[in-house]
Amino acid sequence: MPPHPPIILTIAGFDPVSGAGVTADIKTAAAHGCYAVACITALTVQSTEGVRKVEAVRAETVRQTLEVLADDTPPAATRIGMLASAEVVKTVADFLESRQLPNIVLDPILKASSGADLLDAAGTKLLIKRLLPLATVITPNVDEAVALTGIPVTDPSQMKVAAARLHQLGARNVVVTGGHLEKAVDLVSVALPEGGYHQEEFRSERLRSNSTHGTGCAFATALACNLALGNGVRAAVTLTKAYVKQAIARAYPVGKGIGPVNHLYRQENSGPRPVMAGVVEGEGGH
Repeated sequence: MPPHPPIILTIAGFDPVSGAGVTADIKTAAAHGCYAVACITALTVQSTEGVRKVEAVRAETVRQTLEVLADDTPPAATRIGMLASAEVVKTVADFLESRQLPNIVLDPILKASSGADLLDAAGTKLLIKRLLPLATVITPNVDEAVALTGIPVTDPSQMKVAAARLHQLGARNVVVTGGHLEKAVDLVSVALPEGGYHQEEFRSERLRSNSTHGTGCAFATALACNLALGNGVRAAVTLTKAYVKQAIARAYPVGKGIGPVNHLYRQENSGPRPVMAGVVEGEGGH
């Protein structure tokens, strides 16, 4: 662990439940010994029962936020999540092109699990054209891979075809997460220095849980953290899968719908330190 925690920039929406979006990213970064700074791209009205409303932040506000954060706290990695509008996609792409930041993880959030649109059609086209080539790693789930490539994805062989198409569209490294498939499998497709790519399946036992809200955000942010900590793509994916699996397994019920994962399960081992009423740590007593 470096003497100063790596800074992770999260560019994403705000989820009032803190299962996804910037507040979940902050928790994930903390769990990895990193420090998160955030640019909110959209406000949402949602609960564990689904998304009811999305309101994009003005693109100019997003631009100014990104500029001041990058000037003050240069990130060791960046996680891009929900962008909400084509204008915000363009703003983020312009920013990334001008700054040339390291370790960019693009989580192409297009729809909520409840079905609500989180990025318009124009924004999706622009994301493919401008952001795919800028990302170090792109982390679509199977539904997002279908939306980005037009290729059906129902099994690992189709995941490989979709990943190859994403490479053709400009993506360097691709992780297609298959938690929605009948048999849980993720596909990692890593660009090779001599050209082409190497594809590898990562299989795991499916966890039956009602606490899976925000798994994609947790995966992408944990991956950004592990890259910032000096791991290569394959090692970062291995560490990230282990983290997300435990975050699901050790989650607890929140709300009436699909609850969030437990981003901070690692802190449970040490437990909170009790503080006696009227005593402030650091002040001497008699």
